[in-house]
Amino acid sequence: MHVSDTVIDEQVVTEPDGVTRSRAAVAGATAAAVAIGVGELVSVIDTAGPSPLSAVGEVFIDSVGVRLKDLAVSLFGTGHRTALVISMLIVIVGLGAVAGLRARHQLRSGVIAFSVAGAAGLAAMLSRPDDLAPVSIVSVGAALAAGVGTLWWMLRLALSAPAAPIPMPGAAVAGRRGFLTTSAGLGAAAAAAGIIGRIARGGDPVPAVTANYALPRAARRVEVPNTGINVAGVSPYITPTDDFFRIDTALRVPRVDPSTWTLTIDGLVDRPVTIDYAELLSMDAVEVPVTIACVSNQVGGDLVGTAVWQGVPLRDLLDRAGVRDDAEQVVGRSVDRFTAGFPLTALDDDRTAIVAYAMNGDFLPALHGFPARLVVSGLYGYVSATKWLSRIELATWDGVHGYWIPLGWSKEAPVKIASRIDTPTNRVDAGRVVLGGVALAPSVGISAVEVSIDDDPWQPATLGRVAGDDTWVQWMVEWDADPGLHWVQVRAWDAMGQMQTEEVSAPAPNGATGWHRRRIIVD
Repeated sequence: MHVSDTVIDEQVVTEPDGVTRSRAAVAGATAAAVAIGVGELVSVIDTAGPSPLSAVGEVFIDSVGVRLKDLAVSLFGTGHRTALVISMLIVIVGLGAVAGLRARHQLRSGVIAFSVAGAAGLAAMLSRPDDLAPVSIVSVGAALAAGVGTLWWMLRLALSAPAAPIPMPGAAVAGRRGFLTTSAGLGAAAAAAGIIGRIARGGDPVPAVTANYALPRAARRVEVPNTGINVAGVSPYITPTDDFFRIDTALRVPRVDPSTWTLTIDGLVDRPVTIDYAELLSMDAVEVPVTIACVSNQVGGDLVGTAVWQGVPLRDLLDRAGVRDDAEQVVGRSVDRFTAGFPLTALDDDRTAIVAYAMNGDFLPALHGFPARLVVSGLYGYVSATKWLSRIELATWDGVHGYWIPLGWSKEAPVKIASRIDTPTNRVDAGRVVLGGVALAPSVGISAVEVSIDDDPWQPATLGRVAGDDTWVQWMVEWDADPGLHWVQVRAWDAMGQMQTEEVSAPAPNGATGWHRRRIIVD
């Protein structure tokens, strides 16, 4: 017996020859994909504002705890943002499929599901009023309309009864192939729209916006030495800008106009100071190599690098504002609302601490904090390396908690002594082999590196020349390797005579520890 499909007002009553569960799910997933693509595309009309996807992602990042963030970075490294975006897309498309299943019985249910998603995107944007652009709100509306419209159309397209089709007023009758072809086409169009939106937001705007500015010559320069370590596979002493690691909370890189940007130093100061970009460039500056490290770096990991940073000494700016006696903490605030705070006493020694505007001889790239960022030697970046800097606040120690502190990370975060084996990676030929790598204790310096092979006695490594205590050091050891399986491990000593701890600990909550150990197969 044949049972027909009927459409009554908003209701889609599905019977054996009607919209199958699989087609309903595909219709909902397609509608969700179209909504994402349209939202991303419309939002690029104003690249200064967030897209619906990035707004939701940033709210999620703001709410995650220490363990989840640590897991994401350990699994995906600098690709953790991409992994987050892909995960969000999968979840949203999956929820769209669920909405499609609901809509096969009642279209109103699907519309409500998409409206809830749109409201979540709008709420995410409204949670950042200082970053809100009118186009951002329009993009949510456009995404919602596109999603609901696509769902309605796809469900009507899915109505077919091959055995004994009964035409419906205004409804297309399509076979399975036509439905899937349409779905695939819409999915491809949605992907293209999303990619176009991402490309439009991509690229480094810095070369264009700095065309009217000249990079000044620093008043004091620390020369980069020939380290004397010329071992293939050992990390270069100065990390190329394009290879420099990037770990931050920004799914959408802030685009800052230097002509309107200002930096304010206020809080517990005698006289608040505000300077613009031109004034920052006109101040006496230093150019110095500094190694900075991410607290999420695993033992032997690559979330660490050395660059030649140019900028104004932080002490000069604080002196200009006049720090009050009750100030205990320096808090950097970003244009994207990120905050990081470190003890004021960290500036009592000779460590490098600057408001940097250049990196490796050129203006800061947008990815690394243009127009200005903080660089403080010896402190993990999550408490010190504020990118896209807009304000420096002097506060009491308990008066302000940086972004990551309420999420479970330690408030004090000195970089721990670390060493790494860069080469060889896993397999070599028997005979003379050169082992090499880097070791670091920024702001203190490295005095010695030792290597042990197969738990034999430790032997000293040859250290490369350095620009100063603010950078890592390259090291090398020659080894007469016999065939077989070998284990190599490394440890370092800082300039104060403290040895790197052997105790193994995870990055959370204040940095990983342990000796880097590597298996080498000798043929």
